[in-house]
Amino acid sequence: MQPRIHVTSVFVDDQAKALAFYTDKLGFMAKTDEPAGEARWLTVVGPGEPDGTELLLEPNAHPAAKAYQEALVADGIPCTMFTVTDLAAAYEELVAKGVQFRQPPTAMGNVSIAILDDTCGNLIQLAELTAGQ
Repeated sequence: MQPRIHVTSVFVDDQAKALAFYTDKLGFMAKTDEPAGEARWLTVVGPGEPDGTELLLEPNAHPAAKAYQEALVADGIPCTMFTVTDLAAAYEELVAKGVQFRQPPTAMGNVSIAILDDTCGNLIQLAELTAGQ
C-alpha cells in the first residue's frame, strides 16, 4: 500500500468568496464544484497540477469547525502552509493584489515565511524552502 494525500481542506466562512480569493489572488485553479447538501464540494489545485492534491474549501458551518478556525486565528496560527519558489516576489505580487499580511517575509533558519489573511477566516503561511528541504 502506498497512500497519498488526495484532498485536504481548509474551513472557510464563505465558499464563493474563498473560491475567488484562492483563484484570483493566490493563483490556484478551480477543480471540482459540485452540490453537496446545502454547500458545495469545492476544490482547487495548484497551477499546472490538475491532478495534484486538491484543497477543499470546506464550510465552517459546524460549531466545532468555526471554534477551531477562530481559535487558530486568535492565537496567530496558520491553518496550512503553501510553498513558493520566491517568497519576496510572491509577497510583492500579493500585496499589489490587495492581500493583507500578518507577517512579512521573515527568515527562520532554512526557511523564510510570511503569513497572510485569506479573508475567509484563516491565516495562511507561505514558505520558501532552501535547498535540502
